[in-house]
Amino acid sequence: MPHLLIIDLPGGNDPDILRSAAERGDAFSFLTSDLSCYRAQPALTPWLDRAHALIEVPGFAPQAVQERVLAVHEGCPIHAVLCLIDIRLVEAARLARALGTPHITEATAALLRDKYSVRCRLQARGIRQPDFALAESNLALRQAVQRLGLPLVIKPADGYGSQNIVALRDEADLDPLLSPLDDLLPSRADYGLGVKANDRLLVERCLQGTVIGCDTLSLGGRHRLLGVHEKQFFEPPSFAIRGGCFTPAGPQHAAIERQVFEALDAVGFDTGAAHTELMLQPEGDAQIIEINGRIVGAGLPRLLNMALGRDLHSDLIELHMGRWPALDASAKTPQVVVTRWIVASASGSLQSVRIPSVGELGEAAADARAGDVRIDMLRRPGDWVRPPLDNADRIGCVMVRAPTQALAERRAEALVTMSRVEVAAAAALPVDPCEAEPA
Repeated sequence: MPHLLIIDLPGGNDPDILRSAAERGDAFSFLTSDLSCYRAQPALTPWLDRAHALIEVPGFAPQAVQERVLAVHEGCPIHAVLCLIDIRLVEAARLARALGTPHITEATAALLRDKYSVRCRLQARGIRQPDFALAESNLALRQAVQRLGLPLVIKPADGYGSQNIVALRDEADLDPLLSPLDDLLPSRADYGLGVKANDRLLVERCLQGTVIGCDTLSLGGRHRLLGVHEKQFFEPPSFAIRGGCFTPAGPQHAAIERQVFEALDAVGFDTGAAHTELMLQPEGDAQIIEINGRIVGAGLPRLLNMALGRDLHSDLIELHMGRWPALDASAKTPQVVVTRWIVASASGSLQSVRIPSVGELGEAAADARAGDVRIDMLRRPGDWVRPPLDNADRIGCVMVRAPTQALAERRAEALVTMSRVEVAAAAALPVDPCEAEPA
């Protein structure tokens, strides 16, 4: 029986990797710096109780982590290391090296955890991307803005999930009474699980066009494109994704596939899942926005499962055991899947969310079948919510599968439009010790 080491959970609450391991018949041990964060969630208890070992290392000091993991490995050999969150990617690579299991290298993991360093690597390889600069002080930030010119985007070099991003679109955004440029640093951003922002800011040209996410699997430096996710965003100043359409990989994606594979090779990505985002510009050109060295977040592996008729987490386990996942001849024909996110219209404490049944949608879902609609909630009653500024503000996700994009969009829009979100005013934003949801 394979024994997996799983490091923390996406969003601090997504058990899908644990579920897939259990359904495969794999044993797993769970590693975290704060087990109480997970124990406080009753829905996770049955999965934690299945663990071969629960390894808690407060502070996550590298030597202490390695000693604890190797002690478990000595009693029951570990065959794969899996990490689905950005903030533990380097530690996962280090542990995989110590255990001798397939994984991206520490150097690649460290590179991917710094968006500025990725920009420099892509630039050195001649890969087209936006103009950019690094700022490690407010003075350097203002100088970078003056040098590059508007419009610009400012983002944490170690950030993820479209969080803590500032857009400067025109001169009005530089008004001394409104401008954030003189007090962005230190940011004091807390990524959860004891991880703080490193206060390196990436300043880059704000591109116009359509954002697409490309999901890939890699093994031994060979890559496989799973599909392309065209994304829609809420209106500025929000950076939250409103929804999108995932289309399984096909001949129409050949040019995008070559560009993504070139970028993955440039950063040395050779094993695991990656989520690469590009901007498709009106003239047809595409430029790399960022490369995420992990499976797509926010529960969206379920979207890929619906579209491809596969278990993406199981495929990821196979890769980290050093083999390509087998193709299932009985799998369903791939289809388009459209997503739309449920959000709040006011800030406060979430009271309830009422989602209409398929029967209430009338013609919009007249021929929908079981399994064609999935609705996942990320927030519970009592949680603090607000109108969407970044991806962490999304409340729930509607996923609809259909033969065509138009049909799937009609059903998804109807579900979100008819949903009712009740919010009561709250005095302040509570502190959440767990990680925020990546995209």
